[in-house]
Amino acid sequence: MKQQLTLTALAIAFAMTLTTAAWAADTESSPAKAAASADYVAGKQAVDDKKWALAVEHFKRATLQDAKNADAWNMLGYSSRWAGNYPDAFNAYARALALEPLHRGANSYLGVAYVRTNDLAKARAQLAKVDSICGRDCEEYKLLEKAIAEYKAK
Repeated sequence: MKQQLTLTALAIAFAMTLTTAAWAADTESSPAKAAASADYVAGKQAVDDKKWALAVEHFKRATLQDAKNADAWNMLGYSSRWAGNYPDAFNAYARALALEPLHRGANSYLGVAYVRTNDLAKARAQLAKVDSICGRDCEEYKLLEKAIAEYKAK
C-alpha cells in the first residue's frame, strides 16, 4: 500500500512537471536561454508574486545582459503593462517582436495591452496574428480572445 502511494505521488509529480514545462514552452521561445539569466529567473518569481516594479527591474537587467533575448523583452513588456506603464510595455513588446516576429507570448500580450488601452481594432489584428501563428487552441490565442470578449462585455 505504501509503495503504491509513493508511486502515485511520483506519477503526479512527474505529470505536474510535464504540464509546467509545456506551459513554459508555450510562452517562452527559448526556456533554457531564459533560465540561464539570474535576473530573468528572479523576474519570473517577482511576476509570480505580483511584484510588478521588482519584475520590471529584473527584466530590464536581463535585457541589458542579453539584448537579443526576446523572452526577456516580452516579460519586461508584460511586467510593465501590469505596473500600468503602457508606453514601456509597448516598447518592450516591439523589441521582442523585432527579434522574433512569431513570438506567441509577445503577440498575445501586445494584443492584451491594446485592449487595456481601448484600441480594439489593433487587439483584433493581434488576435488574427496569434491565430496564424498557433491556431485557436493555443493558450496565447485563448488569453487574448478572453480579454477582447471581456472588453466587449463592458
